[in-house]
Amino acid sequence: MKRRVNVIGVGMTKFAKPGSSPEYYEMAREAGQLALKDAGISYNEIEQAFAGYVYGDSTCGQRAVYELGLTGIPVVNVNNNCSTGSSALFLARQAIEGGLAECVIAIGFEKMEKGALGAKFNDRETPMGQHAQVMLDVQGFNSAPPAAQMFGGAGREYRWLHGTKKETFGKIAEKARKHASNNPYALFGQVLSLEQIMASDEVFDPLTRFQCCPPTCGAGAVILCSDEFARKHGISNPVYIAAQAMTTDYASSFDEKSMIKMVGYDMTKKAAQQVYEMAGIGAEDVDVIELHDCFTANELLTYEGLGLCAEGTAEQFIWDGDNTYGGKYVTNPSGGLLSKGHPLGATGLAQCTELVWQLRGTAEKRQVENARIALQHNLGLGGACVVTMYRRD
Repeated sequence: MKRRVNVIGVGMTKFAKPGSSPEYYEMAREAGQLALKDAGISYNEIEQAFAGYVYGDSTCGQRAVYELGLTGIPVVNVNNNCSTGSSALFLARQAIEGGLAECVIAIGFEKMEKGALGAKFNDRETPMGQHAQVMLDVQGFNSAPPAAQMFGGAGREYRWLHGTKKETFGKIAEKARKHASNNPYALFGQVLSLEQIMASDEVFDPLTRFQCCPPTCGAGAVILCSDEFARKHGISNPVYIAAQAMTTDYASSFDEKSMIKMVGYDMTKKAAQQVYEMAGIGAEDVDVIELHDCFTANELLTYEGLGLCAEGTAEQFIWDGDNTYGGKYVTNPSGGLLSKGHPLGATGLAQCTELVWQLRGTAEKRQVENARIALQHNLGLGGACVVTMYRRD
């Protein structure tokens, strides 16, 4: 019988630009200690650790976790591209749900380099080869950063299908900056106007510079436990995981020769459907959402993939303000990847941290009124998508 999984401790560092952060294990220590303090437990009570990062040598997870203590527990290193943090959370949730442990930690960190993402192992076939082939077949390849070409190409395909204005994508970045201005953990706290966003350098049509997430350094940590552990420690009414699903690429990612499908639209849609079915709750019941806005184009696509609006209606959804305070949903109150930042291994756990704060009512200026149900979406090309629903009764 599956057991309920509670989120009893969360913590994250303030995100920083490459070259200005501490060492990865120092950031992990800070996030981990904050999560332990939040949970009100000692590290000796942690039975397993799942450590996520993308850029680093093997067993960086151990080096990071050892900063919290040397207790001999299993440490599993996790690398699933941009969905790494949520993939660590997925494994941690399984350990509690399946009765393999009573209390575990998922910790994610990244110390990134300046500039666009790139391959590190050039003496072998890239795991993104099938995705790149779709792009070559559909639109070719130019000198822009590959990820921007992929997600920008998906945005351009959406424009061709639905006649969407370029400014619609810019509106998403405008919202992200406004939300991040209330987040002390965000990399970018300066509000930008739509005009400033649209006037910034074009990276790949329809994306301008301020519509692309920045390389970022940071860490996040989440502690999960069983009901029995929570009761034993006097933890009442915690946030819990109502449902969670991970998907990987379907044949449509490659066979349909669609940039929208190649960047993970069907992964998102299928994972969300599984979560709604497991939880017995639909998109219309969700109060607050943290989704994977690596580029504004992906946030727009994700509105439809998660079922927040019907396919082809995201533009109206955006201009009606249904993605922010006062609308149907509040999306990325943290500022999202676009403004809070995107340290790959930490992103999924930072999303979880924000949503737990929201459901506890402790998100300060970002607080969504009466938030009780939260949805998280974390996507990585290559590919994997993790969608998680949280509740607090």
